Amino acid sequence: MHREQLLNAVSAAGLKRNNMPKKKRDPKVGTGKKPKGSSRRLYTDENPKDTVSIKFKTPADARATVAKVKRISKPYARKIQILTVGEQRAKVMGKAQVASIFRKGKEAIRKANKKK
Repeated sequence: MHREQLLNAVSAAGLKRNNMPKKKRDPKVGTGKKPKGSSRRLYTDENPKDTVSIKFKTPADARATVAKVKRISKPYARKIQILTVGEQRAKVMGKAQVASIFRKGKEAIRKANKKK
């Protein structure tokens, strides 16, 4: 049966229309999954203007990234998340010094947040 036929049958039976299953819409923001029948891509950056680039090739790049994260106007959790990503990537690449720079940056942000 088509949806319209179901709606007519439900209304004829005296049932409420709210009990009908609704079609799922695409989520407004990315969930990492692509709904069936959707043209949206997986893992796309839905708001590239909001993206903070993370550089961790050298210790100087890491310091610059930490300084940038400290001065951007993002929520506390987002700042910690950005620095955690940098720390994890540096750790995997075997750059212990760079990872420690990101870790110290996170600690500084946590201290500043506790003082508020």
